[in-house]
Amino acid sequence: MIRLTIKFKDLSQSLFFMAKRILVHCDLDAFFASVETIHHHLDENKPLIIGSDPQNGRGRGIVSTCNYAARKFGVRSAMPISEAWRRCPGPPMGTAIYMQGTRGLYTRASRKVMQILQTVGGPFEKASIDEAYMDVTEAVEGNWDQAIKRCADLQQEIENRLGLTASFGIGQTRILAKMGSEVNKPNGIHRTLPDEIELFLAPRSLRDIPGIGPKTSTKLAEWGIETIGDAMQEGVLTIGRHVSERFAEWLFQVIEGESSNDVSLLRSRKSIGKETTFPQDLMDEEIVLERLNSLVIKVMKKARKEGISGRLAEVKIRYKGFETHSYGKSIPVAMDDVDVFLRISRQLFANFVQSGRPIRLIGFRLGNLFHSSNKQTTLDSILEAKFEEE
Repeated sequence: MIRLTIKFKDLSQSLFFMAKRILVHCDLDAFFASVETIHHHLDENKPLIIGSDPQNGRGRGIVSTCNYAARKFGVRSAMPISEAWRRCPGPPMGTAIYMQGTRGLYTRASRKVMQILQTVGGPFEKASIDEAYMDVTEAVEGNWDQAIKRCADLQQEIENRLGLTASFGIGQTRILAKMGSEVNKPNGIHRTLPDEIELFLAPRSLRDIPGIGPKTSTKLAEWGIETIGDAMQEGVLTIGRHVSERFAEWLFQVIEGESSNDVSLLRSRKSIGKETTFPQDLMDEEIVLERLNSLVIKVMKKARKEGISGRLAEVKIRYKGFETHSYGKSIPVAMDDVDVFLRISRQLFANFVQSGRPIRLIGFRLGNLFHSSNKQTTLDSILEAKFEEE
């Protein structure tokens, strides 16, 4: 009788696991810096900062990205290049290497990585130049152990063919997969099984959840709610009183593993955005970044007023001569938090701006929109607008 009970319990657990989608998030480790390190045969232990010319600490540009060695000095993306030099100087005062990015190298490397990832089969979504989501449920026949093996195989193939490392997260939702890919960086794999979600989330800061910005986390911290476990103990009603019912409901969907598990191409035309053309072409990237921040704030204010949230951020840059480029990044779930999109837009601008080129126009677009049913008529009137001129 005991043996039969154990078998039934094991069967029930297996059926429970099989009913869940198995999503994978792949995040290339320090992608731009790694590509440059390989291409130029650099020492990965030396700080590498990619961005505009620092001019021995007098430069007016910003940091595009940096390697792990530079991050130990506090250097980060979108930081003024002068501040990066102060923290981590180049010769003759220091050993850091400063260079401008080689965009073509990143595009080619990204394309090759995405081709490798797509060999798994099943729904695939390129979230940005160095991130992707995959639904591997059918590919591994619902077997969570096979999901780990498949990620390890992909890791090995990416490193063997391109010399790059990648971190993988496995979970039943986009958020769990995304958070998992951050756990064992660089070159790590982390899996969160359906019955391990609360154990995985409880000790982590609320800020670790993609989509929770500093304002919300600071507001909750004032009430002594700093970790996800703290939020679990307080309950949905208390969180709703401190922030909003809508936020509380979403947070507990995340905690219960019921947030989005959709993996798609994200090519919806539905979007809202703003752009501005400068009276004179600008060379100062810090001034352009300030204007971009202003546009993001205005777009998100409009989105919240209309009850809209989005899953795709896109930054548009037009240079002198009308050469125009747009760069996008998707997030695990639709959000309307201005701090989230400020952070993403700054990162996109820092990563892709072509230093030294005069900028004529800057724009921001919120895409892949979601809305509440009571806002339908209002939303319909603005869906077709892509960018509004400031």
